[in-house]
Amino acid sequence: MTMIRLYSAARSSASFRVRIALNLKGLEYEYVPVDLRGGEQLGAAFRAVNPAALVPVLEIDGQRLVQSLAILEYLEETRPEPPLLPREPAARARARAAALAVACDIHPLNNLRVLGYLGRELAADESARNAWYRHWVADGLAQLEAQVRAGGAHGRFIEGDRPSLADLCLVPQIFNARRFDARLDHVPLLMGIFDECMALPAFADAQWERQPDFGRSVS
Repeated sequence: MTMIRLYSAARSSASFRVRIALNLKGLEYEYVPVDLRGGEQLGAAFRAVNPAALVPVLEIDGQRLVQSLAILEYLEETRPEPPLLPREPAARARARAAALAVACDIHPLNNLRVLGYLGRELAADESARNAWYRHWVADGLAQLEAQVRAGGAHGRFIEGDRPSLADLCLVPQIFNARRFDARLDHVPLLMGIFDECMALPAFADAQWERQPDFGRSVS
């Protein structure tokens, strides 16, 4: 069987999501660190792997896959046990909606490229950049908390009592929020779900500090 290879960075939220999924599905993989702080993703060698110069990249089944949610869906379709999505269509839609709320509405506003642009092109100092970050994370998580409560299907996790795509997106975002001292006291439901997730080895083993490149990777 061809080895699965994951191009990853410890603090990359998108990479974190894929690491959790691989762990949950019991898939062994080779970890290939990409030094985002040093700009390795911008070099020719990595652009040959992913022209978009982004992590994660997953090499699996003779394919080279990019974009974390697309990777998660591929893993779900090709290795369906244990499932990352509920069986019932409406529940699947709710789980996907929560995942997209993080991956599309929250994370893009506070990733490395955006924060770097604020500093380089708009002359925002570190204090201003951090204020930007905290505002959008706190606002986005508040909206997600309201969305999950309104859905009425949360249990130990965002959608019922087993982890789904939604939880795989939530956990890395909470790690980043804590890193920048963003407000979290206004989302008690999400924080309770976060604690449930981190009690599972698949989540705990995917966290930043347990990756070989921890200390030289950025979000």
